Amino acid sequence: MAIILRLDRVMADRKITLNELSAKVGISTVNLSNLKTGKVKAIRFSTLDAVCDVLDCQPGDILEYQRVPTAIER
Repeated sequence: MAIILRLDRVMADRKITLNELSAKVGISTVNLSNLKTGKVKAIRFSTLDAVCDVLDCQPGDILEYQRVPTAIER
């Protein structure tokens, strides 16, 4: 996948646990854990908004685009 989730890094920088963030954002710890470990295919803007609000960060702090070479470029 070309999108890399950096939620774990931002959480560590803010010194907030998964349980604390889950309670403040209002989503389950399991869903937040899946987001943190990159096991999701999509994220709702409302969830991203809530996470950014609690962590006082920008979406670009959490999401990173990494270009994947095409078959022709390899």
